[in-house]
Amino acid sequence: MRLRVSARMTAKRFPQRVYRDGDEPDPRFSLANERTFLAWLRTALGMYAGAFALEALSLPASTGWRVAAAGVFLVLGTVAAIQAWLGWSATETALRRGQPLPGLAVGGLLVVGIIVAVALVTIGIFV
Repeated sequence: MRLRVSARMTAKRFPQRVYRDGDEPDPRFSLANERTFLAWLRTALGMYAGAFALEALSLPASTGWRVAAAGVFLVLGTVAAIQAWLGWSATETALRRGQPLPGLAVGGLLVVGIIVAVALVTIGIFV
């Protein structure tokens, strides 16, 4: 069920580029999209926490390897936060326009990055 919403009703919604076109989608879909947005933000926070934990804990890993792994986690956290916003925006726009939903943009990058960060810590422990 799609609802027609007046321009006046969407004028106060942010960001305007998402809400100015199309019909109002079923609220369940928009709320699911919002939950996905929040899940990406939790992922970003987890990556940042991992980076800070590597520096706060006394791991037996050498400093260079540990700092490199922390840097990877910081980059991954930033990528996840950006994905949260861009993914939410693209999905909400597609829902409003009745278009196919976009695919996962950076999931594979995060998986590879986590493996690299763990490998860096592991190498640092055994070097």
